[in-house]
Order: sequence, then C-alpha cells, then structure tokens
Amino acid sequence: MTKIGIFGAAGYGGIELVRMLLAHPEAEITYIGGSSTVGKNLADLYPHLTGAIDMTIQESDVAVAAEAADLLFFCLPHAVGAAMVAEAIEAGRKVIDFSADYRLKDVATYEAYYETHPAPELIEQAVYGLPELHREAIVQTQLCAVPGCYPTGATLALAPVCAKGLIDPNRIIFDSKSGTSGAGKKLSETVHHAEVNESLSAYKVAAHRHEPEMVQELSFFGENVCVTFTPHLMPITRGILTTAYAELSKDMSVPELVELYRDFYDGERFVQVLDPGKLPGVKHVTGSNNCHIGLAVDEDAGRLVAVSAIDNLVKGLAGAAVQCMNLMCGYPEETGVAQYPIWP
Repeated sequence: MTKIGIFGAAGYGGIELVRMLLAHPEAEITYIGGSSTVGKNLADLYPHLTGAIDMTIQESDVAVAAEAADLLFFCLPHAVGAAMVAEAIEAGRKVIDFSADYRLKDVATYEAYYETHPAPELIEQAVYGLPELHREAIVQTQLCAVPGCYPTGATLALAPVCAKGLIDPNRIIFDSKSGTSGAGKKLSETVHHAEVNESLSAYKVAAHRHEPEMVQELSFFGENVCVTFTPHLMPITRGILTTAYAELSKDMSVPELVELYRDFYDGERFVQVLDPGKLPGVKHVTGSNNCHIGLAVDEDAGRLVAVSAIDNLVKGLAGAAVQCMNLMCGYPEETGVAQYPIWP
C-alpha cells in the first residue's frame, strides 16, 4: 500500500486523479493540500465523490505531507509548485508533477515558452512520464513529469514511423482539437459557454507551449524533427483529437502501416491501433486511459495521415500519472487505470 499526498486536488486534473486513486487497490490518500480551498471538504466541492471520500483540504505544507505520504502528486500550474517539488525530493519522497517545469530537458527552451526556470537543478533527474517511450527510466526515477495532453496524443500518433525513419522529420504537422476542460477550472472568456458553444476556433498557432515537448519526444529516436502545431478549442468537455500529417520516405499501404504500428505498440495496454479503414473519435475513449490511433495514406501526396484520440484528463493527465505511479512503486502498470470508456 502506498500512501499518497496531493497538492492541487481541487482542479480538474487533481480531482480526476482523486477519482482514479479511490479505485486503486494499492493507494491510500492520506493528505490533500491547497490554497484558496483550505478548510473545505473535497466532496462538498465535487459532489460526484459524495460517499467516496471525506477529507478536508489542508494548508499546503510539504513537511506535513512528507510525514503523511510516500509519494506526492503536485497538480499545480508551472512554477507554482517548483519549490515544493524540490523540498519533497530533498525529503526523499517520490514525486509526480503535473506542471511543465520538468518536462523539457533544455532550460533555454523552457524559458522561451514559460519564464525563468524555478529549479533547473532538478531537470536532469526528472523523467518524462510517457511510459510507451520511457518505461524503464520511469521505474527508476524519483521525479516524474507528466506530459502535456496535446503532446501525448501527438507523440503516440507518429512515434512508430519516427522510430523507423519512415517520414520526413522536417515536415510534420499536427492539427489538434481539444475540449474545454483542458483549460482547467479557472474562469475566462475564452472558455465561457456562450463564447465556445456552436463554435470552433484555433489559438496560439505555431506558438503553443506544448510544441517543444512534441519536438523533444519525437526527436528521441535520434533524428531532430521540426513541427508545426495548431490547437483548436471544441465545444465539448473532454477529449483531444489529433490529426498528424507526415510525408512518407517510401510508398506504404495502410495495412503495412497498421502492422508496423501494432508491432511498435505490441504489449501496450493503453494504445489501440484500429483496423484499416477505421478512424477514432474522442467519444470512444472518454473516461479511459486509452489512446486510439487510426491511419490513412494520401497516395497522391505520399503522405501519412495518423489520427489519435485521447481523454485529455485521463491519458492526457491523471491516468498517465497513475500509470507512472504504478511503475515507480512496482505495481502492475494497469492497476487502477484499466477502466473502459463510458458511453454514451
């Protein structure tokens, strides 16, 4: 049994993490820390957990959390929890961080997209929490950085062909569409119902903070890649649909590509490569830790079109975090995250 402390449980990612940990047979939540929600009962903030948890949010205090828990989750925005993460590492606790602070290995890249790095001394020991690429390193690490939701869908969509050198690394395009929960719980005009409903809009074109993660992870196989990324906001709550375009270095049929992808993801519990002619939808993965991938080929252009679908709050965040926790703590990887999607 692993005792768990959570900072920032009252956000969408944090409360999804709580929901999943409550179903985990080897996890016990022993500490919840917050700031603006201190003194409130978590089930009062989120009535869907009534009867499942009865815990009051405490002042955020790493020393107290480290006494109560073996592993600490930091479900906080970038830079906000960096000093606390460092304190938790110093206290000898395992840490899983939801922010961008430890995802990027290059400090200059982080600072170009965010701000002055709050704890660069920890970057080297942090492991990017995408088990499909970094499983062995995650098992060994004390500090795991959960990937961004967009990079998860994008990286999984093209990792097999990048690994085999089958696409032009300089001509990769990602077109992603996300539900509004990806923006978090904060209030803003951007995700106001009247602004989003019955609309579809692009934002932060060729300037989104998740783009360098895609470049970093797809360059993992030895060849540097160049990515153009356009995110869109959809009037749905959950889900990310990513369409990846890449020029093939040789003629390949869809059945050949499906076989290649299935070989690459052989044994991966949470990645399903669809049969030729089938494409995924976000509704097919809602509430699950699954990633569905469908493939097509534009024969006239010699271009691969790979489409991935994930739930941004599960495989794109909390589910991936629990998957990494299992690896770090020695539990079967699917423990607590094997739920099937919900329908309708």
